[in-house]
Amino acid sequence: MTRAERAQLAMMLEVCAYPKPGNVDRCHDYDDTRLEHFLASALFVRPAFDRAEEGGPGLGALIREATSRTSTHGGGNTHFGAYILLIPLIAGDGISGASAAVKKTTVDDALDFYAAFSMTQVRMHHSDELDVNDPATLGIIRDRGMTLYDIMAHSAPGDMVAREWTNGFALTRKAADLLHEAGCGRHAIVEAFVRLLASETDTFIIKKHGREVAERVREQAAEVLAGTRNLESFDSDCIAAGINPGSVADLIIAGIYVALGEGWNWDC
Repeated sequence: MTRAERAQLAMMLEVCAYPKPGNVDRCHDYDDTRLEHFLASALFVRPAFDRAEEGGPGLGALIREATSRTSTHGGGNTHFGAYILLIPLIAGDGISGASAAVKKTTVDDALDFYAAFSMTQVRMHHSDELDVNDPATLGIIRDRGMTLYDIMAHSAPGDMVAREWTNGFALTRKAADLLHEAGCGRHAIVEAFVRLLASETDTFIIKKHGREVAERVREQAAEVLAGTRNLESFDSDCIAAGINPGSVADLIIAGIYVALGEGWNWDC
């Protein structure tokens, strides 16, 4: 399978695994975003993935294209964080190449990324001076000569997806290792998801609900692993509270992509 196909498969496998606490899966939709929106995005994004594999334009332009192609349905942003991880992984043919590719990004990549960001409703910290909704931000990026790598480094303290660009895709590697340890198939995806959620505080939850809620979710995931909390009940509680660990989901997608390239078996 090509790298582009592997990325599409990773996106589809992640959303179909059940139960993943708080997130859309084969048994749960949101009011405004359904399973088919996630699957449609995995199909619509293919040309951008192909161009990444072929050594196409800069990473920023590729993320912009991926976001644009998957903004054509009514389900909103489904995979913006995943594209931030998958595009360099495809372009670099793995973690090592991705880590090198992100350091070669340019100011134009940063500007393209902000154009992509503006197509989404991704949450930002209110105090961030590089606010995607502020027209002055593009001027700041140009004046400071900030590359897309610089943008990710700026965001890294409060965003675990951006942090992957600066730490060698450490949690992507961890997610892939968790999949290998968990065995094959969709049950391994669920196990890897819960284990990652139990060990890392999801920054999407922090932005949406605050750190205290995010820490409590992490502790509850650890209770599931310890056998003192029921996974299905945990899932239901998260959904009822509107808590969705979106950053962990993005990292699991990237981990599936890497693990598939290392021979992990999804079909068992």
